Amino acid sequence: MSSDLGFILITTVTAFLSYSTSALLHSGSASHGVSPRDYYLTTDAHWFNQTLDHYSPHDHRKFRQRYYEYLDNFRAPDGPVFMIICGEGPCSGIAKDYISEALNVKLNRSSDNPWFFFGVSYPGALSAWFRLKFPHLTCGSLASSAVVHAVYEFSAFDQQIGESADQECKAALQETNKLLEIGLKVNRKAVKALFNATELHVDADFLYLTADAAVMAFQYGNSDKLCVPLVEAKENGGDLVETYSKYVRDHCMKVWGLHVRPYNRKHLRNTVVTADSTYRIWWFQVCTELAYFQVAPANNSVRSQQINTEYHLNLCKSLFGKGTYPDVEATNLYYGGHKIAATKIIFTNGSQDPWRHASKQTSSPELPSYIMDCHNCGHGTDLRGCPQSPMVIEGKSNNCSSPDVVNKVRQQMVEHIDLWLSECRGSTRSSK
Repeated sequence: MSSDLGFILITTVTAFLSYSTSALLHSGSASHGVSPRDYYLTTDAHWFNQTLDHYSPHDHRKFRQRYYEYLDNFRAPDGPVFMIICGEGPCSGIAKDYISEALNVKLNRSSDNPWFFFGVSYPGALSAWFRLKFPHLTCGSLASSAVVHAVYEFSAFDQQIGESADQECKAALQETNKLLEIGLKVNRKAVKALFNATELHVDADFLYLTADAAVMAFQYGNSDKLCVPLVEAKENGGDLVETYSKYVRDHCMKVWGLHVRPYNRKHLRNTVVTADSTYRIWWFQVCTELAYFQVAPANNSVRSQQINTEYHLNLCKSLFGKGTYPDVEATNLYYGGHKIAATKIIFTNGSQDPWRHASKQTSSPELPSYIMDCHNCGHGTDLRGCPQSPMVIEGKSNNCSSPDVVNKVRQQMVEHIDLWLSECRGSTRSSK
């Protein structure tokens, strides 16, 4: 990349509400031999003192907040700043994805440091909400797979898994879940041992783990990793539970870094601040503000019927005490939900991603929304490519089942960002 492209890349772990756990984005993925130099543009951390409680006039405590910046291509003094909101877990640097590898090359504009915000998943919602609340501080936002709408009973999540799987795979998953439920009644310890999950003493917590493992295949565009062996086992009279456990161990745990501990109530009740505290923080947010309760639909569900509203409310009570309840109406009233009243936000979603039903999928001139429709278009495909893997770091679209679909959306993203940065530059000059 040329050194005269005027941009700064900055990323920070930013929490206007908080972070995430299992089925949004697994941040604890293993590196599998990919060095930090290959994966990140930079891992050099910077720090600043951040206010702990922005809502209390009496609490003046601070904490050190980490951020990263990449200045190699910045054109001083007036190049644009791309703010990448990190979240849902620890942030280790500025990753080499489509933002850093392509967008910053194409969008060479200068206008007294205009800021443009980016985020994927919950950080995608943060990028949209930042633009909503502080339109004078940013030229616009890209809200990739942004979960801007709080949902109490999120049955559409499981329904999307059923739609993303073909009928054969869906039937195999449903049969596997029935066998898991039966196996738990006969010998729960042996069944959980197959998944390296004997520490989960509550059966429903274990079934939540196994449900999330299936979600990962479709959410990240790797459905073949799950469906091919599972359907083959069903057709040949193989052991579905053993086949599924192998997928969970070899793919979800070894490749993606899925951990059992975030599903362990004893661990989640621990109030000592550690690197794993993000899971408890996320559940507090879920239990008080956002919900996203991934309940099994009443009919034809993929996941176990034990994963219902009562399960989630009992979990919230177990972790945070009586009376804990997600006020999703207040959250959606404050931020707007699907009807967010903002301008210059790009919403993007993958067709196979179950989280898209908590995003904004209707388009308008000021809030363009695009859905990338392909077999392995999942969570954050516009920036991370497909299928996603810790081994694939550039966000390339060539392995998407329909690369042209993804590339077309990326081109539209570039055009919107280019226009809005130009308008920022124009308004800044006219105000001088």
